[in-house]
Amino acid sequence: MTHTEQRRPETNEYFMGIALAVRRRADCTGNRVGAVIVKDRHIVSTGYNGTPSNMPNCTEGGCHRCAHREQYASGTGYDLCICVHAEQNALLAAARFGIAVEGSTVYTTMRPCFGCTKELLQARIEAVYFLHDWVHPDPTYQAEYERLQSRFTGGLRHLEMEDPDAEWAITNRRTSGGRPDEIGHGAG
Repeated sequence: MTHTEQRRPETNEYFMGIALAVRRRADCTGNRVGAVIVKDRHIVSTGYNGTPSNMPNCTEGGCHRCAHREQYASGTGYDLCICVHAEQNALLAAARFGIAVEGSTVYTTMRPCFGCTKELLQARIEAVYFLHDWVHPDPTYQAEYERLQSRFTGGLRHLEMEDPDAEWAITNRRTSGGRPDEIGHGAG
């Protein structure tokens, strides 16, 4: 391949690359996530995580849980977190503009949490591709999480590809030691 030639990305890599670009807008002190909803090989919606519209961002102290992470044990306090997850924002944007997502595929830079998994299943998302894994610190909850995620009719798949911004986006890469519920497997 010459300098002017460039390898054409395969479809899944292409859509995940767009999710990575969307993630650059994320404003969260935890993991920064981007998501893309694709239907019939066309992007119908995107989302990234952060506080609701017209509220201070996490980096501005907008979310108490994000601003005081040391007060919450791993995997807890999400009911107090005001951040809207990337997958939620993508679903809500599609709804706001009247775009049907049933039968779609979601590309997300992090494996969806419990809440997002339920919402994606309820919206009848068919398949999910994720870049970085998320593991619940309690093995009992992790088993239930995996059981729930097995309900995607088109499957839930880890996509192996490089993430050039993993140090910026994944919590355990920014802090020493990391937290067991924020694990970035397979990252570059």
